[in-house]
Amino acid sequence: MTLKDTTCRTTMHRSRRHFLRGAGVALALPLLECLPRPAWAKAPADQTPGRMLLISNNLGVLPQHFFPKESGANYRLSPYLNELKELSSEFTVFSGLSHPACEGGHSTENCFLTGAKHPTSSGFRNTVSLDQYAAEHLGRQTRFATLNLGVNIDKANRSLSWTRDGVLLPAEDSPAGLFQKMFIQGDARQIKRRLEHLKRRGSILDAVAESTERLNRQLGPQDKSRLDQYFTSIRELEQRLVTAGEWEQSPKPKTEEALPQDILDRGQLFGKLEQMLAMAVLALQSDSTRIVTLMVDAFATPVFQLSDKEKSLTSYHPLSHHGMRANHLKQLEKADRRQMKLLKEVLDKLKAVPGGSGPLLESTMVLYGSNMGDANTHDNTNLPILLAGGGFRHGQHLSFDRDANAPLCNLYLSMLQRLGVETDRFGSSSSTLTGLNS
Repeated sequence: MTLKDTTCRTTMHRSRRHFLRGAGVALALPLLECLPRPAWAKAPADQTPGRMLLISNNLGVLPQHFFPKESGANYRLSPYLNELKELSSEFTVFSGLSHPACEGGHSTENCFLTGAKHPTSSGFRNTVSLDQYAAEHLGRQTRFATLNLGVNIDKANRSLSWTRDGVLLPAEDSPAGLFQKMFIQGDARQIKRRLEHLKRRGSILDAVAESTERLNRQLGPQDKSRLDQYFTSIRELEQRLVTAGEWEQSPKPKTEEALPQDILDRGQLFGKLEQMLAMAVLALQSDSTRIVTLMVDAFATPVFQLSDKEKSLTSYHPLSHHGMRANHLKQLEKADRRQMKLLKEVLDKLKAVPGGSGPLLESTMVLYGSNMGDANTHDNTNLPILLAGGGFRHGQHLSFDRDANAPLCNLYLSMLQRLGVETDRFGSSSSTLTGLNS
């Protein structure tokens, strides 16, 4: 290592600690060659960044109305996909995909973006989710590395987003709160208060690191390895605090949209979903983030409005266990079609909004799916999966073995590579997904 390298590393270390003890002061320094440049300054101006919007309903849809009967490019649209017929060239529908050894009915809902195995086993620990994995490898390029959203979500127990250590990241379920985070700058006093909060968090990390360093000298090899992983997490958190402080003092984007009013009635499921999907599009459009996850927690949804004149017979969960009852099936079909219509609205918006060299949809992968293949029987195979946009060649039904499913993580790996993440493995993937071409 050269003297210049050593000096640079020392300077980088000092600048990070300097921020943690005196939040924001590091911004007064010029951008020297040996100092890390902000992540948002790294991408070429003429390069259109990739984005992801990942949506899941944890009770799925009625499979008989979702999956087409034919495969290939000349397939006939299924009843549900017919709601998206005007955009049929913009999406691919998949059958025969699931997460290997990820079984247990409703317990799989937290594994939809991780593919972690045996969620009902003793001592189960989740793995990193697709969104967080992408954010780790791409670095902080926007104000929010990712946004994790929810509708009617049980925030303490359910999430699509999980850290590398298998820790749940709580979802934001307030459109108004999200709007304020993205667009309301706050006055100088509020900014100072938030910076002081970041400084306190940094001080706590310093204290934890110092105490664990003393403990490290007394541990065996296996425990030292675990502690090294812990130190790595602390270093990453330190860097996130530095970046958060930089963004805190950066002007927020402007929008002509009005501050939304949160819908508090959990029975207004589709009104809440429409509102949160609009916020997701706004987040991508304003480049507040490039990765959004959204869980529709149907399991926690009470009796809900199917239309202005009709309510569901029961809460969503018992309704999904229809037992082939005609009245339950009829209402479930109405609920599923509402979701398809809202998905079409999202795709239409993304197609109408400029996003660099073309419409935002061309650079945004929109994934819709579920951990449930059939909620009525608690089946976690043959998952309903649809992918739109993102620069892939669409307009097809890719059908895989219904008895020996292909890993859903093969699709995730294809998406990661399309996003620019240099990896040849994610979760249970064996390769990129056959037949999905950009």
